[in-house]
Amino acid sequence: MRERLVIAFVALAVGIIALYGIPRAYMVADLVQSSEERRVVRLADFLAVLMTEREAGNEVTEEFLEPLVIEGERITFTAADGRVVTAGVDPEPDDITAIAELADGGTVEFSRSSEVIGERVQEALMPVVVIGIGLLLASAIVGVLLAGRLSDPFVRLAGTARELGRGRLSAPGDDLRIPEARAIDQALRTSAATLEDRIRREHEFAANASHQLRTPITAMRLELEDLSLWKETTPEQRDQLEHAIQEIDRLSDAIGHLLDLARGGTPGADEWSPVDELLEDAADRWSAHADARDRTIEVVTTRELADAAAPAPAGQILDVLIHNALQHGRGDVTVSASTASAYVTVRVADEGERPSGNTVFQRTPGRSANGGEGIGLALAAELAEALGGHLLLDSAPTTTFSLILPREQELTTG
Repeated sequence: MRERLVIAFVALAVGIIALYGIPRAYMVADLVQSSEERRVVRLADFLAVLMTEREAGNEVTEEFLEPLVIEGERITFTAADGRVVTAGVDPEPDDITAIAELADGGTVEFSRSSEVIGERVQEALMPVVVIGIGLLLASAIVGVLLAGRLSDPFVRLAGTARELGRGRLSAPGDDLRIPEARAIDQALRTSAATLEDRIRREHEFAANASHQLRTPITAMRLELEDLSLWKETTPEQRDQLEHAIQEIDRLSDAIGHLLDLARGGTPGADEWSPVDELLEDAADRWSAHADARDRTIEVVTTRELADAAAPAPAGQILDVLIHNALQHGRGDVTVSASTASAYVTVRVADEGERPSGNTVFQRTPGRSANGGEGIGLALAAELAEALGGHLLLDSAPTTTFSLILPREQELTTG
């Protein structure tokens, strides 16, 4: 902004100086030209009188005329008897020339070189040029000072906006003298206060929801553990109860991760799980749901995944992707993974047609036409970003999601 203001001020000064200086230069040049023409005529008349007096006693010679001329001038005397005497430089077509007649019929021609007149025009224009350059320099200095004064409030506003972007929603205010800058500052602080209140309420809601959910989940887990210990419980029932307890533990971990995500943290950043186990566990959890729809979930693993580990919360993202494939896709579901340098890529594909664009990652309020809440993929993408990865929709003809996650090269055992 400051550079643009300086350019604007200098351009305005150049325009004003040009509007004043150019006509002024033409006027000075015309004035000097007219003055020189009148001077040449007067000198020609003076020489006519001088030649008349000289002819009365002596002849006009070249030696007599030489002292009367200076650089760039020429005198040509033509006597009544036709005798011609000259002194000075040879004339040029654009020289200024005046001819005066003598009483005895002779003539005197006086001319001044156009180069001499041009030098005098330049001398007359030099003050105008110097004044213009001085005004231009002064306008540049004033423009720099004024631009700094005008842009400083907006520079401070940019700093305030950066502080708000970093989370300092209660940054101290500045005393801004420009009304427009004060209005922008007030709007920023009003928006910051609104955002701070909204974030506070969202954090409180997340904390309250986590607390309210964990209490009944803990009670349910204790009841299921108690049921698994009953003598009347058969081995098959005990296996189902233990599976349900594991799912409840996963639900409790998911609630904790979502709470960390809502608070701006990185959920489960220090928890790592083997990639092949993440794929197998996710497929096992949704196998019954797939069987009910007469579909299958195929897991494709390779030997290079044996020592590869990814963040444990990635299992929640896989749950969302597999559920989305079963709910909205068609045909069998394929879950595969591959590694590259410090990242591992997990792909979940079905045989349904690829959605157009990337709007699937946008939150849609309310329930969708097929019963979804419109936040599953958006939440999965946010969780992937929190884990240091990305969730993408491939350009394949069928629906294929790629989950790129940071990789731990080897699992630590203890």
